[in-house]
Amino acid sequence: MANLSQEEWAEQLENDDNAFILDVRTPLEVEEGYIPGAVNIDIYLGQEFLMELEKLDKSKNYYVYCRSGNRSGQACAIMNSIGIENAYNLEGGFMNWDGDRVD
Repeated sequence: MANLSQEEWAEQLENDDNAFILDVRTPLEVEEGYIPGAVNIDIYLGQEFLMELEKLDKSKNYYVYCRSGNRSGQACAIMNSIGIENAYNLEGGFMNWDGDRVD
């Protein structure tokens, strides 16, 4: 897992042909806005969250975010533990995001 600054995350994402953007916030939070192309899997689903992660392609590079960067950090650690090697946490989360977004 790597914690990336807003700039690092956006730049790396832009140059990554194997990227997958994962939003681990609640559906209510997603309604407030999201990063274009993101797939939402709510980390608060517990076991169901883990089951959904297991379905993901382990060869992809995952760019993970939440509201502030805490839950996405936990999600990246969980992803690493099930064999997803490339998980990048967005430091500061969506509330500090100044890149492309859908509101």
